[in-house]
Amino acid sequence: MMMMMMMMMMMMMMMMKICWLMVGAQLAPTTAPTVPNNFSYYDLFGGNDNKEIPVAGVRIHVAPAQAAVFAAKGQNVTLPCRFWYEPELSSPRNVRIKWSWLPAAGGPETDVLVAISSRSRSFGAFRGRVRLRQDFPGDAALLMPGLQLKDTGRYRCEVVDGLEDKSTSIDLELQGVVFPYQHHQGRYHLSFLGAQRACEEQDSSIATFTQLLQSWKEGLNWCNAGWLADGTVQYPITRPRGSCGGQDLAPGVRSYGRWHLLPHHYDVFCFSSSLRGRVYYLQPFHKMSLPEARQACQADGAEVAKVGQLYAAWKFTGLDHCDAGWLADGSVRYAISRPRQNCGPSEPGVRSFGFPPPEHKHGVYCYKSMEE
Repeated sequence: MMMMMMMMMMMMMMMMKICWLMVGAQLAPTTAPTVPNNFSYYDLFGGNDNKEIPVAGVRIHVAPAQAAVFAAKGQNVTLPCRFWYEPELSSPRNVRIKWSWLPAAGGPETDVLVAISSRSRSFGAFRGRVRLRQDFPGDAALLMPGLQLKDTGRYRCEVVDGLEDKSTSIDLELQGVVFPYQHHQGRYHLSFLGAQRACEEQDSSIATFTQLLQSWKEGLNWCNAGWLADGTVQYPITRPRGSCGGQDLAPGVRSYGRWHLLPHHYDVFCFSSSLRGRVYYLQPFHKMSLPEARQACQADGAEVAKVGQLYAAWKFTGLDHCDAGWLADGSVRYAISRPRQNCGPSEPGVRSFGFPPPEHKHGVYCYKSMEE
């Protein structure tokens, strides 16, 4: 009897298992075939004023008109970007346009502007400074008035239509001049933070590697190592020699690598862009001490020029004056565009006499802004 009951229970369990398998087979989802994604998607739940239905084969394209834009400090800049559909749609769509920025000096990518239709919002250091042009359908160009030294880097233009997302990049480069700068106490007295401040005080920014490399290609030859914006320490050599890393090494930009930003001290390479004013030499009746030089520029409606302004005047306006004069940092320099006898070395450049005592007598280089 017991045997029969056990056999009946086993039969019932087998029947229940078969039923579960049959139900599972009916409920199991079928695998959809994989097909190429050729749709231009949009958010049906977010709404679309055009109520346009996505069509198979429609693609969105995004492209810049050029790979890079070169400009000078203070200029109004346009970063071109346009998008279009293939095949062309019958009416415009509300897309999301986003611009982001990867700084040339290093750091994370940050948002610049986001726009949907006529509504837009700018962020961070770009808040209130940028806007979209939108002159024609598909125009996503970014307008940036009053270019600043820190604005260099790679900009990304991204266009989002629902789930379709396309982007392109464009580099913004500043036209300018790279120059080496030392602390008033002499060689290798600047930490990285001190180097940043030193350049800013001279109406400049700390140079990037790309800017230093371009200056080396243009002939910059300097044996002292200096900080760059990415925290590396490098120096450019066009004429190898024993005291500058060895005569057998090829010309180039030589690197000490990346150093700790606080305890190590070097010089710095600064970058100055265009000049929004005029630099000129002033010597009213006699040569002056540094305090007298400051008073002379003020009396002329100007201020003592900064080192970056003197370099920019030499680079962009061809400043050429053989007399040494005071600058705002207490150094004495002069700029030569046409080398000649009794005016220093045979190459054009800015000559320096270092930081003499402030009671020494010299002329002065003044700076008068365009507004003045």
